[in-house]
Amino acid sequence: MKKDATTLDLARLTAMDAALASRLLKGVREATLAGERPPVLPRPEIGESWRRMLRGGVDPDHDVRLGLLSLDEVEERRRSSPLLPVLPALREALVSVADAARHIMVISDGDGRVLWREGHPGVLRKGDRFGFEVGALWAEDVVGTNGVGTPLVTGRPVQVFAAEHFVGSHDSWTCAGAPVTDPRDGRLIGVVDISGPLETMHPATLSWVRSVAQLAEARLRERHLGTLARLRSVAAPLLARIDGRALAVDGDGWTAAVTGTPPTDRVALPRSLGEGRCWIPALGTCRVAPLPGGWLLIVDDAPEPLGATRIVLDLSRPRRWSVEVAGAAGSWTHELSPRHAELLYLLAHHRAGRSASGLAEDLFGDPARTVTVRAEMSRVRRYLGNLLAHRPYRFLEDTEVEVVLPDDPLDLLPHSAAPAVRRARTPAH
Repeated sequence: MKKDATTLDLARLTAMDAALASRLLKGVREATLAGERPPVLPRPEIGESWRRMLRGGVDPDHDVRLGLLSLDEVEERRRSSPLLPVLPALREALVSVADAARHIMVISDGDGRVLWREGHPGVLRKGDRFGFEVGALWAEDVVGTNGVGTPLVTGRPVQVFAAEHFVGSHDSWTCAGAPVTDPRDGRLIGVVDISGPLETMHPATLSWVRSVAQLAEARLRERHLGTLARLRSVAAPLLARIDGRALAVDGDGWTAAVTGTPPTDRVALPRSLGEGRCWIPALGTCRVAPLPGGWLLIVDDAPEPLGATRIVLDLSRPRRWSVEVAGAAGSWTHELSPRHAELLYLLAHHRAGRSASGLAEDLFGDPARTVTVRAEMSRVRRYLGNLLAHRPYRFLEDTEVEVVLPDDPLDLLPHSAAPAVRRARTPAH
């Protein structure tokens, strides 16, 4: 009986001579692209990316470069990037070490556009030769498996060596990238990447980049807490004069101060909130007034009934999952974290409802992990309010629920390791 092929791992790769590792990876890539079973299987995250590229029609033999942004367009994206305030911290943590190690630091936005690039001059010139330059688009579905685009799809740090890059012209390169999420809403806002020639690869690079991405998120969280503190100081005198329930929230719905109601971390706001009256699922009908850096929400004592409601769960775009609620009182959209996208997908699939243990089985393969499920469902109910029932968890019966799925089932929540989601991604035979 033929022995199963072993699977490559990071430790084995980095222990090899660079030339030997390059030859091995080229052989693995060539066999895989030819539809043959290689003697050594690619690392799981690389194999999954290659399968996405093959399904998406990315050409492994041609270097595709979409329109390079102009300097003005790059500057506009830089100014609007949530990463701009933490750029000094990223430079301090990365550039000097990258330069000494013959690497370059690259920071992209959430679309995979390279916005900043610094480091060793010789390595910068090598990057120029295959289009790894400021303003270039390095999304995975454009240029194949790489340290910028692949973390944007998976939501996880990824290191890519040599011929693990799907496009052959990148096989002299190594890169490690980690995604950065906005702590305000969990939205993926960019990637921190360290890249360089294959011979400069090091097993610690991935951990280094992951730590720097976490540093960026921590700095962003500190800035957000500071803005909430300033909003709280403005709102406190106003809330003291209000009888009844009221909240001061920032533009993303994070609560700075409350009166007459239990504290809550965040309230889901309509996409186009303005002064006047507005229906908010977690609160009911509210009067809305602007504050410097946020909004004052005064809850009406007799809120209007919601009426017929339609819920659209959009899972069709990578890392851009959302839930839209529309009813008689208006509509709003809320972007979803990976975990909440999984939970709402499962509830939409099980319209009759799912117990906490059932959801734990679906998510983790372990029905005993109900504490985690209940905590996450409590967070979901903060923005979906009375549109969700419990015991079992379910959407209300009189709501219309539509799920927008990706064209290819294999692209359904590609980050997810939940058993139920993985089964849904598996084509029926």
